[in-house]
Amino acid sequence: MESGGETRRVVVVGGGIAGSLLAKSLQFNAAVTLIDPKEYLEITWANLRNMVEPSFAERSVINHTDYLTNGRIVTSAATNITDTHVWTADGHRIAYDYLVIATGHRDVVPNTKTDRLNQYKAENQKIQSANSILIVGGGPTGVELAGEIVTDFPDKKVTLVHKGPRLLEFIGTKASNKTLRWLKSRKVEVKLEQAVDLNSSTLDGSHVYKTSSGESIKSDCHFLCAGKPLASAWLNDTILKTHLDGNGRLMVDEHLRVNGRANIFAIGDITDIPELKQGFLAQKHAIVVAKNLKVLMGGGVQESKLSKYEPGSAIALVSLGRKDAIAQFPFATISGCLPGLLKSRDLFVGKTRKNMGLQA
Repeated sequence: MESGGETRRVVVVGGGIAGSLLAKSLQFNAAVTLIDPKEYLEITWANLRNMVEPSFAERSVINHTDYLTNGRIVTSAATNITDTHVWTADGHRIAYDYLVIATGHRDVVPNTKTDRLNQYKAENQKIQSANSILIVGGGPTGVELAGEIVTDFPDKKVTLVHKGPRLLEFIGTKASNKTLRWLKSRKVEVKLEQAVDLNSSTLDGSHVYKTSSGESIKSDCHFLCAGKPLASAWLNDTILKTHLDGNGRLMVDEHLRVNGRANIFAIGDITDIPELKQGFLAQKHAIVVAKNLKVLMGGGVQESKLSKYEPGSAIALVSLGRKDAIAQFPFATISGCLPGLLKSRDLFVGKTRKNMGLQA
């Protein structure tokens, strides 16, 4: 967008759900540069389906070049920020007029789509060749992975161990209890308030894992489904180091600007907004910041013209296999095939692809 005859330079750091949608939304309004260590956007809530059905990943792993047709992509990690530039690990020094931080959570994944798809095929082979599977972690990732495995491979022995007193502790007890009943009805053995030592011994070709209560679990393989750390440590040596809260999140105002910074925004999981960190809310962040940047690049400086972000309410959808799900809304908790229709069949992949300007 022209402002005083110049095209504004917008740099987006992080090519996850929020950063990619923002870059895509602004690519014809500004000179957009997307900085991301990997070459693709991943629709992360489809990851667990990809493990039991690797072909599903063809649609949920999307090369940045597929949707960012009018922007620059720098495949590297950002390492430093000054008032005018972003530095990357591979030596790029990229100037910006507006900067958006969208680095989310840190996940160690391959750099290319091909390698990521091959990783899903390897995970699938691991599941297929195992008779017994141990899942460590009873948050949404562990619960959804257990649901996917017992739906596609009902004869496999699945054990889920969680250190907390109930599954899905981030939502209400009603949803936790319904989830536990669903898993038990599919013969998943759920052990609560226990930790697992993943240094196993071997017995008859299987691994034997010890729990904190002294139990032994025999399993052919295991999946650790623990929370991922925030990808904000790199900001500790930048101009934004004083803008991080005690949890490593960037403190933002109601317009999603980093507090005290007129031209730097933050979106997605890295923000300190008091709400569940969920993909559909990260997309809302991107939409608000895209509107605000268009106003600012158009010469609008009145605060009243900037869009405000309203924190999301506690809506949670956790898939249980192909047809069922648990849904928690502010007014009710429901389970079964109705919420399953909302999420489980396609996992919103078609809708997300359409948002990115791609065929569903």
